[in-house]
Amino acid sequence: MTTAHPRATIIHGYCATPGDHWFPWLAERLEEHGIPTTVPALPDTDNPGPARWTTAAGAAIGTPGAHTTVVAHSLGCLTVLRHLSALEGPWRLGNLVLVSGFVDPLPAIPELDAYIAGGCDLTALPAHIDRLTVLRSDADPLVPTPHTDHLATLLGTTAQVVPGAGHFLADEGVTELPEALRAIKV
Repeated sequence: MTTAHPRATIIHGYCATPGDHWFPWLAERLEEHGIPTTVPALPDTDNPGPARWTTAAGAAIGTPGAHTTVVAHSLGCLTVLRHLSALEGPWRLGNLVLVSGFVDPLPAIPELDAYIAGGCDLTALPAHIDRLTVLRSDADPLVPTPHTDHLATLLGTTAQVVPGAGHFLADEGVTELPEALRAIKV
């Protein structure tokens, strides 16, 4: 379903839930700006399956429109990119914000290697996205900064650095993410 009305979807990552980290804060801010926002719970978050997660994210996002915003964190980024790269026909995405995204295996989390191994063809995506922002920390203990920089390069952009944000987790003190809100330009 393509919509002309603003809407946003926030996709969480591995071992996370919709109520974790900065997701509720961002959803609240977007709602305050008149943007209905969903933060779906992806299935079996501790044991993610690429097909199950992509299907669930795709059901939440649907076919985006120029007024659609998608924000994803960590493994949620690869999941969203897989959904978008599988879309057929004409489509447009107003805002895509990727936080600590990656497409390469993570030395700190080898249990995700099988999920990551499927890869994702990103070549055509930038032409469909009006505003693309990639955020990373200067010291992410889980996703090496070169991994997020590599993703940004593949998407034709440069990652913006949020100093001291770690992996953007609540237990690292990140319960708000104003950089994501600014990227959406509400």
